[in-house]
Amino acid sequence: MLLNHLTGIFLNPADEWEKIRNERCSVLSCFLKHGIFLAAIPAISAYIGATQIGWDIGGTIFKLTESSTLPLVIGFYIASLAAIGIIGKTIHWMSVTYGADKPLATCVMLSTAILTPLFISGFVALIPIPWLIMLVALCSIGYSVYLLYSGPAIVLEINPEKGFLLASSVLTIALVTLVGILITTVIIWNMGLAPQHT
Repeated sequence: MLLNHLTGIFLNPADEWEKIRNERCSVLSCFLKHGIFLAAIPAISAYIGATQIGWDIGGTIFKLTESSTLPLVIGFYIASLAAIGIIGKTIHWMSVTYGADKPLATCVMLSTAILTPLFISGFVALIPIPWLIMLVALCSIGYSVYLLYSGPAIVLEINPEKGFLLASSVLTIALVTLVGILITTVIIWNMGLAPQHT
C-alpha cells in the first residue's frame, strides 16, 4: 500500500488525492503503514552519511562519532513523526472552520502525503555533499508546497478558494513548528548533546 501511494504522489497526485480521501484507517494504523517508514528515511540516511561516509567540506572529510550522532538522529526521527501529527491535527482543526467533516486519520494521511517528497529526498543525506543536499531539499520543499496547495480541497471536499486559505494557514503553522524545532535543536546542543567529529 505504501508503494502505491508513493508512486501516485509523484506520478499522478490528482488521482492519489481521491484514493487518500476514500481510504479508511485509524490514526495509529496510518502512522504504522506510512509515517514510521517514511520518517525513518532521512534519519537513517543522515546517520549513515554522517558516521560512515562523512561530510566533504573544503576537501576535508568530517565524520561524526556514532555515539554523538545517534541521539540527534533519534530526535530528528521523533520530530519528523511529530511534524506528521502536528500538520495532520492542524489540517483537521482548520478543516472544521472551512466546513469539512473528515476524520483525523484522513488528515494525517493527507499530512503524510504532503511530507512524502521531503522524506524521500532524505536519501540524499547518504551522500553528505552540502550543495547537493540543499538543491534536493529546495526541490522537495517546492513539490511539498505544491502538494499542500493542490491536495486539501480534493481530500476534504471543499471549494478551491477555501482549500487555498487552509493550505496557507497550514504552511504558516508548519513554518512556526520548524522554527520551534530549530530552537529546540540549539538548546539541546548547548546542553552538551552537540555532534562530535572524529
